[in-house]
Amino acid sequence: MIVFYRLRQGIRALTAFARPVDYDTARRHLSPGLMALFGRMRRSEQQHSIEVLRTLRAMGHTDPDLMVAALLHDVGKSRAPFHFWDRVLVVLVEALCPTCFERWGRGAPVGWRRPFVVGLQHAAWGAEMVREAGGSARAAELVARSDAVKGKEPPAGAIGELLAALVAADNVN
Repeated sequence: MIVFYRLRQGIRALTAFARPVDYDTARRHLSPGLMALFGRMRRSEQQHSIEVLRTLRAMGHTDPDLMVAALLHDVGKSRAPFHFWDRVLVVLVEALCPTCFERWGRGAPVGWRRPFVVGLQHAAWGAEMVREAGGSARAAELVARSDAVKGKEPPAGAIGELLAALVAADNVN
């Protein structure tokens, strides 16, 4: 199942240049400062984020902070170069040797460890970027925790429900 999901993601990333980005949808949910962050993301990530948002809306979600998190959950990847082949490498290492991924993902995004650092730290970076651009603390928390709960039980309460929805929508897109 995960192989098909990742393969579909790869094909979408490679064909992103041929599909438009629905900037109007993003503008309806993002302030100008947050829209500037959205503009920093790769075209394929913008398209993916719009699809995550659409999936959440189809699930009946309307929470404004969740919509911001849907659109910006991967914005931290724009902080350092993170190419298609880097993503493939990170996904493989994370699946085959999670301890290697964790160990190699610490530190600064330089040298051969750069893809692992981006893969591990992009959610925290994204949350910081969202806060600095005027996003709410709650939207930043959703971005920060969007990767931390994958494969784990989300925390109890309202934030946990929103995180579970975000991760579910991310996983199908």
